[in-house]
Amino acid sequence: MRIPALKLPIKRGALLAAANWPVVVLQFIAEATFKILLAVPIVGGTFLVALALNQDVQDVLGDDLDLRQSATGVATSLLEHPVALASFLAALGIVVVGGSALMFILKGGTLAVLVDAQRHAGPLERYPVRLALLRRASRADVDVFLQGTRRLRPRFLRLGAFLLGVYLVSGIGYLAVVVAGYRAVGEDGFLVGWTVIAALFSALLVAWLAIVNAGYLVLQVIMAARDLSVRAAAREALRLVRADAPRTLGVFVVTAGLVGLATLASIVATAGLGLISFVPFVGLAVLPLQLLAWLLRGLIFQYLGLTSAGAYLFLFDAPVEAPEPAPAPAVPGGLTA
Repeated sequence: MRIPALKLPIKRGALLAAANWPVVVLQFIAEATFKILLAVPIVGGTFLVALALNQDVQDVLGDDLDLRQSATGVATSLLEHPVALASFLAALGIVVVGGSALMFILKGGTLAVLVDAQRHAGPLERYPVRLALLRRASRADVDVFLQGTRRLRPRFLRLGAFLLGVYLVSGIGYLAVVVAGYRAVGEDGFLVGWTVIAALFSALLVAWLAIVNAGYLVLQVIMAARDLSVRAAAREALRLVRADAPRTLGVFVVTAGLVGLATLASIVATAGLGLISFVPFVGLAVLPLQLLAWLLRGLIFQYLGLTSAGAYLFLFDAPVEAPEPAPAPAVPGGLTA
């Protein structure tokens, strides 16, 4: 039976990520730490708004305590105070750059572990899932991780700086388009025209960032597997993507679809917990359930990200299978040596 071409890389990536679950947990802890660090200047900016503009802290933070909405609310409230706004943006920028650098360095160790697992696991995607195969693919060793961080740190930091620059330019372009659209539509068409424009460019921004993140992950995988510089990895990525464009696009579509389904499930679960919170006595159980949902959501998203990385490893650094043993030479009398 012919195995579908797209099934092999997805299955191998999922098995490699499952076998090396400690790096999944490590990536989740790193991302959670980054979000906690990011909350520090936002909370400080909230109290700055409350002191400088005499506004309610709850109004600035919002009801759902979303970091992005809170940061937007603080920045909007400080627009009339340039010095306070500059201080808030500087503090936020320091945390973003420092936390992102930590994430970039740790990602080098994570991919080094996956590359090592890729080259020692054998063709495990061609067999039924067994514990012995997962143990063989488990290469989550501290020495491998630390060596990967040291080896890939300079290149991953340069690539990460380029990614942050793309994010910054994309965000500025999005805001410029939205503001220009609001001014062009005017107050008469605000409710319909401006909303349509904002929704359209928001969808385009999400699609663009998804493509950027996929390209960023492909470059990281090639740099970790081939030990190339950023520029050489970009050239190699273009060559490899052109050579196997259908499966590369297929991996991107499948993993993006899985992330979308996980996001939808997270939204539905959050809405369900919100309804439970209004029930007397039962609502007391919402907090631990929300904590459990946050934990599962973070681990699942990290697992899907490493599954995607393992699938790209399969495409761009395929494992070398052991050759079949050659038959022994025949000797007179019909015997073999």
